[in-house]
Amino acid sequence: MPGPLKRLFAVESLIGSIPVQGDLPTTREAYRDLAQIALPSVLEMVLTSLIGSIDTMMVGTLGSTAIAAVGLVGQPRMLMLSLFFALNIGVTAVVARRKGEGRQADANRTLRSAIVMMLALSGVLMSILIPLARPLMAFAGAMPDTIDYSTTYFRILGWVLPLNALSMGINAAQRGVGNTRITMYCNVTANLVNVLFNYLLIGGNLGFPALGVAGAAYATAIGFTVGFIMAVTALVRGGMRGDFLHVHLTDNWKPDGECLKSVLKVGGNAMIEQVALRIGFFSYAKIVASLGTISFAAHQICAQFLNLSFTFADGVGVAGTSLVGQMLGRRRPDLSTIYGKCAQRMAFVISLVLASAVALLRGPAIGLFLSEADENAEAVRQIAMQVMLIVALFQPFQMSSVVISGCLRGAGDNRFVAGVMMACVMCLRPLMALTAVHVLHLGLAGAWMASLIDMTIRMILVMRRFAGGKWHAIKV
Repeated sequence: MPGPLKRLFAVESLIGSIPVQGDLPTTREAYRDLAQIALPSVLEMVLTSLIGSIDTMMVGTLGSTAIAAVGLVGQPRMLMLSLFFALNIGVTAVVARRKGEGRQADANRTLRSAIVMMLALSGVLMSILIPLARPLMAFAGAMPDTIDYSTTYFRILGWVLPLNALSMGINAAQRGVGNTRITMYCNVTANLVNVLFNYLLIGGNLGFPALGVAGAAYATAIGFTVGFIMAVTALVRGGMRGDFLHVHLTDNWKPDGECLKSVLKVGGNAMIEQVALRIGFFSYAKIVASLGTISFAAHQICAQFLNLSFTFADGVGVAGTSLVGQMLGRRRPDLSTIYGKCAQRMAFVISLVLASAVALLRGPAIGLFLSEADENAEAVRQIAMQVMLIVALFQPFQMSSVVISGCLRGAGDNRFVAGVMMACVMCLRPLMALTAVHVLHLGLAGAWMASLIDMTIRMILVMRRFAGGKWHAIKV
């Protein structure tokens, strides 16, 4: 390996000044360990994102209004799920630490307690938010031509919130112990089912009714149900196979106070992070929606490609989260540092490839989402072509930020990550987007440049935190 590349990727260079506390893996072994967890996770998330893009393409056959309507549901729905995202961060971190400590019974007790808590919370949220669907969509920026579609879509998804939340929680625990292959099967299958029922229910095929946007929502709900069934089945079968994680109906399902305390210690700070994220993204989406249906449709198309690149980072970040947590459980902060930096290096290489692909192939890629019969198609295309260049610039900053943030979460350092998200996403991004759109009149491209600045600052902050090593001493 040439000198500069060795300094960038070799284990000996990654350890830095941290005291070595035992045998170190070779560079090949370190990246292999990371890849064994990361590859199924990346494949899962990329396929899920691609299938989600196909979902948007299928909705796009109904026109740009339908794309905008479904897109408007995104941030309110993410706000609804933010509580579960936060708890899942806690579940992943705690289960990973227990795996490293060899405490299997405590890991399974943590999972059962989390399942009971998520079931109760999802029931409460469902009963509150479904009746508020229409005013929530209006607040999100829905126009007269999109509010009926978006309200219908939100309500249908609201009814399957408990199943969605529980499958997410189970998969979070599986990722904590490195079972990313199981979560890949669950989520990819669920999304393929979604696409199948999109075909059957959006336009009405093979004798099924043509339900339009409502059909897309029903298809998503059916996919969530299948994913839930597969996640539960994997846990039940885990007991028969002797897997580290497993459940049975005869287990003690009374929530354990100590387990929940550990989850909430990490998840509480993650909750601040998630609320900050969702408020920031919600505010940002509302600003973009104020540009009108055509710009918002272009925004949704470009967001599909940003989400796709995010899934690569998130997949590698899952491996970083799992290995950092497990190595800290073994009292090996030196290995935690190595695996975290290996994850960032892997993501950086992927980002360069993705940036080139987005910039060079943006024209035909955008065309996949547009119907030539739509009178607004060309206007949407022109705006999206400009924004896609910004999406290309996003790649290295987003990749490093997401992966290192995941590593800090694996260590339980959620308070710092939450503070960064609150400052950047909740405050800085909407303020800059508002200035770009309504003061400088830079349109959608200006709003996306605001996001790029936010992402760059986030990357710098989390990488400095990781390099400082304060997270080594955090107890979970």
